[in-house]
Amino acid sequence: MPEIWARSIQVPKQSSELEKHVIDKCELMEVDFHWPRFVGKNGRIDDHGQYRKATVLQVRTKQGAQGWGMSEKMPKSLVDGLLGKPLSELISPDAGLNPDLPKAFDFALHDLMGIVLEKPVYELLGTKGNRENPVYSGMIYLDELNADNPSKSIDRVLDNCNWDVEYGYRQLKVKIGRSGRWYPHDKGLEKDIEVVRAIYDAFKGKGVELLVDANDMYSLEDTKMFLQGVRDIPLFWFEEPFREERASSRDLRKWMNANGFSDTLYADGEARPDHDQCMALAAESILNVYLKDIYGHGFTNWRGLMPELKKIGTWASPHAWGSLLKTYYTAHLASGLGNIVTIEGVTCFSEDIDFGDYEIKNGKLITSSAPGFGMKLLV
Repeated sequence: MPEIWARSIQVPKQSSELEKHVIDKCELMEVDFHWPRFVGKNGRIDDHGQYRKATVLQVRTKQGAQGWGMSEKMPKSLVDGLLGKPLSELISPDAGLNPDLPKAFDFALHDLMGIVLEKPVYELLGTKGNRENPVYSGMIYLDELNADNPSKSIDRVLDNCNWDVEYGYRQLKVKIGRSGRWYPHDKGLEKDIEVVRAIYDAFKGKGVELLVDANDMYSLEDTKMFLQGVRDIPLFWFEEPFREERASSRDLRKWMNANGFSDTLYADGEARPDHDQCMALAAESILNVYLKDIYGHGFTNWRGLMPELKKIGTWASPHAWGSLLKTYYTAHLASGLGNIVTIEGVTCFSEDIDFGDYEIKNGKLITSSAPGFGMKLLV
């Protein structure tokens, strides 16, 4: 028996219903999904492709309830450690996942808890936020560089923006950082400015907001030069200009405040963040939006982090790139706890997953009110 199950598990008895339900089946499986189009390069990573797989965990109780969620490959012995356990020992509405359990169980058990209690996850979190929340498309990449676009025209980028706006998005996050890897430095910076200007001109007056994301491929000076190049364009946020660092981040925020970008949010903390440094920057009102990944950090851990961010006046927007599952998990966090300024939207389609009755309408993501996370496996 793994050591994790040899320890005594002490979880307050939150619900007689959770005590009644005993785990009798756990299964890891892979599901297929795809994005609506080929996704190319960002400033740091080569082509992302289109067709993907995700590992999910399905959990069933003897009483017939079944939940599932995004997970990861792990030893069968660890998964089988859930067998025979009352659900009340594994998770609770007020605290989330038992801290002795790996976060790979987090989403499946939250889903199962909601199904057993016949409530959407956001209600279990307290419904402190809104059911409708802003959502942005996270799929505007350096698509002029795609292999099937021999002219290298930025019309491909504009076409993708138009698709996303027609789909319902009213915020577009535009990947920049071309100067770091794919272009000569000055040419890349020039192209970033050209692309953002072209998108702004195409959608000006249509209620579309722009976010930009350099994936840590700029220097402080690059960041200022880019902002000078788009100085008449209102930006909702600037994400990951460079690796989080106290002096450079402080300098940038001060420069932005003095040069017409005081309303532009500075968002960071996605890629291998130094948590203590990010929280210190947030406490100084330098970092405005914290981006830790919804899966990488864990749903329960995000439940614990949100009150800390609220206390210091910092927004959250958990990184959700890769899968629509992560987008919808974030939606429940937003509806349940509030304090999420916008949600990363990752449009996906799948024959293995029924994504439920979520809807993007006029730039807002409407969270499903079905029990659990409101999605079903079709395999």
